[in-house]
Amino acid sequence: MPFIKLQFKPGVNRDQTDYSNEGGWYECDKIRFRSGYPQKLGGWVKTTTATFYGACRQMFNWVTSFSDNLMGMGTNAKLYLEAAGIFYDITPLRTTTPTMSNPDTNNCISTTNASTTITVDLGAAHSATTGQFVTISGVSGAVGGVPAAELNANHQITVIDSDSFSFTVTTAATSTVASSGGTAIIISFEILPGYAIATAGYGWGVGTWSRGFWGLGATNPILLPQADWFMDNFDNDLVANLRNGALYYWERGSDADAATSLATRAVLLSTLSTANGYDANAVPTQIMQALVSQQDKHLLAFGAVPYGSTSTADFDPLLIRWADQDNPTQWTPTATNSAGFARVSRGSRIIRALPSRQEILVWTDTHLYTLQFTGTTDVFALQEYADNISIASPRAMTTAASITYWMGQDKFYAYTGRVETLPCTLRDHVFRNINYNQAAQIVCGTNEEWNDSYVVFNHLDRIWYYGTIARTAWLDTPLRLYPQAANSDPTTYTGIMYTHESGVDDDDIAMEAYIQSNDFDLEDGERFMLTRRIIPDLDFGGSTAAEPEATLHIRPRNFPGSTFTASVEDEAKVIETTVGSYTNQVFIRARARQMALKISSANLGVTWQLGAPRLDVRQDGTR
Repeated sequence: MPFIKLQFKPGVNRDQTDYSNEGGWYECDKIRFRSGYPQKLGGWVKTTTATFYGACRQMFNWVTSFSDNLMGMGTNAKLYLEAAGIFYDITPLRTTTPTMSNPDTNNCISTTNASTTITVDLGAAHSATTGQFVTISGVSGAVGGVPAAELNANHQITVIDSDSFSFTVTTAATSTVASSGGTAIIISFEILPGYAIATAGYGWGVGTWSRGFWGLGATNPILLPQADWFMDNFDNDLVANLRNGALYYWERGSDADAATSLATRAVLLSTLSTANGYDANAVPTQIMQALVSQQDKHLLAFGAVPYGSTSTADFDPLLIRWADQDNPTQWTPTATNSAGFARVSRGSRIIRALPSRQEILVWTDTHLYTLQFTGTTDVFALQEYADNISIASPRAMTTAASITYWMGQDKFYAYTGRVETLPCTLRDHVFRNINYNQAAQIVCGTNEEWNDSYVVFNHLDRIWYYGTIARTAWLDTPLRLYPQAANSDPTTYTGIMYTHESGVDDDDIAMEAYIQSNDFDLEDGERFMLTRRIIPDLDFGGSTAAEPEATLHIRPRNFPGSTFTASVEDEAKVIETTVGSYTNQVFIRARARQMALKISSANLGVTWQLGAPRLDVRQDGTR
């Protein structure tokens, strides 16, 4: 008989049974499709050996007029700028701090012999929380044998009581010393850290001591959302806010040397308003998301405290406010400026705003709106575009090829000028395996070089596939050669920044990748066929290993299962064979009615693309 050519349908389908999707792919990991054929995903390397602290949920890249290529990164504990592989801590300081130069800080440091724990007693309420960061400066010399350089640094604290806290250093004290350090000590408290993931429970034990709802009692249900930053650039500067938090501003400055600016913390935008002679109380004290309308240079707040109020109790989750054109510090609406507001009428809250061509898309929990600059006295116009829609999380959307895609609560959508539902062959697999209590961790991004936006929708071939990569944030930016991503250790919260599509490995270890087909008939599904050899048709181009290899797994079966889970008997029949770049054919012996094919690799320096394998078979009876 002639060879059987194995031509599989591109994409992965988990919404059909194994046998009904004959000729297709059933599952995969670290795989993409190119021109309809599967290949191993591109690798990644650490962008820098430096680390950051916290779970990064937002990355934003822009280039200044001084040619600084800056990456803003927001974690649950810090706000950073990354430039040339260095992380600069620009976390704002909170406003409700004691006067750090008053006598409360005089000789406030104590040590215990042989301990690395340092105690600070201010003698007055510090309003700090466990997990918060403070910067100490002005310690005049070693205290209890601990060098001043270790004390004059940024520390994460543990609250002891309302007046005192502790932190750890590297050098253990050589003596017990009480109330020392000098009279020039300055302690700067950063803004309160957020939560790395959404935390639910009851008052006792939710959060840390003195934080939020801690101690309200066992009858009060509490949901503490994860900390999400939103960022945008206003020309050279950075605008940032924590979701449902205050609005901050980082100024690049006019110095051609970025070193001074990069070491400067972001400040409350209201502080700059006062410095510029405007009403600081007009700046919204709480907002959901800040965004800059780049075409007309308006800074907008989606979800905000209304004008005339400074109380967060008046926060309106459907209100949109904006500052004067080209003036982000002026929020007072007058007849001579363009500051103003509008209110979305449907839904219970704004989930996200996203710029798209000549409009801004605005999602509520039930509707999609467009916001367009009109240039009239109304400044912006709101238009309802779709109702009865959903959105999975504030970051579950992205734009590719002028089409905006997003993930809903039970389906995927696309906005092309109208809202469409995307057909998805992984719908059951995706939506049955989501912990909706942690839906805020869903992040959507693009990878323009490969036309996919990991679940992956290849928007050119209109196919789906999926896999597993642990990342908390993703950014495909044209300002850098490759996509950038971040991940953090869930125990230590030490964060790493990665450059994707660089190399073929998982940094310095091998990347395991595979793709598994559905069962397919060898002829008509009735007769047994004897398979004697296979022409693998694997291309190892791009591999860095001297002798790249992959493994073919051939699983013969007499009858397909309703799912792909094989029995112990089926697993015992799996034939595995190694295929290299010079393997022309592989001799096997397999007698079956159906067969499934799997290709995998787990060695350093290996990448591959599968073509159209051939099977050499002959009839071998019906029994």
